[in-house]
Amino acid sequence: MTKRSLGQHFLYDPSILKRIIDAAMLSPEDTVVEIGPGPGRLTRMLAERVRKVIAIELDKVLYNELKTALSEYGNIELIAGDALKYPYETLEEFKVVANIPYSITTPLLFRLFEERGHLRSITLTVQKEVAGRIVAGPGSREYGILSIMAQYYGRPRIVFPVPRGAFRPVPKVDSAVIRMELYEKPPVSVIDEKLFFRVIRASFSQRRKTLANALKPFGEDMKERLLQAGIEPARRAETVSMSEFAVLSDILSKAAQGVRTVLSLNEGSA
Repeated sequence: MTKRSLGQHFLYDPSILKRIIDAAMLSPEDTVVEIGPGPGRLTRMLAERVRKVIAIELDKVLYNELKTALSEYGNIELIAGDALKYPYETLEEFKVVANIPYSITTPLLFRLFEERGHLRSITLTVQKEVAGRIVAGPGSREYGILSIMAQYYGRPRIVFPVPRGAFRPVPKVDSAVIRMELYEKPPVSVIDEKLFFRVIRASFSQRRKTLANALKPFGEDMKERLLQAGIEPARRAETVSMSEFAVLSDILSKAAQGVRTVLSLNEGSA
């Protein structure tokens, strides 16, 4: 029995499960984290392909069933708990392969990005619309915070679509498998990563506003700062590339540092 409250839609088709595993490009030495193993079909197939599977299941009923159903596999570690709270930083090199509840897609990706030290790749079945947002570029309606976050930390691509009829119960949306290899270093360099993402969040929080208006909290001289970054102040967030946001955040960071230096000098001479 699936639970609507947990967004459970289980993928049963073995041919699609095999394609997911093939897309993940796994080796016999890999450790794989599976989030939401459900009835354990993908879990078993992963266990036959890799060194170790860590399967995290929130549903206590399913967890207890899996303990019995997967007991013959010595390389499966079954965890009862919330994948959003799991200490991924304690793992050595690992990959994520999962069919996750769609309601946690964005928070899960952000959590994995936070603890990306030993994470090598992510292969997920997600809502097709969300997959489009993850790979979207500037100028498209789908482009947003998730696009930039994903593309800052890794190289995402849509591997193949999954029809809704492949799930039980059948969801109301179509799905797609995405794969993302994590970068050792992001494709753009920024002075202050936290400021970089604050600027991006502020820009997209009011998509209909021009950047000059959306970013007013960062200073009354935003038009000047935008022009300094080579960005027309009347542009909107969805037209601005990751590299342009990086240039802008560095200008704001240097300006803030300049203000702090002046204040420090004034205090020292008082």
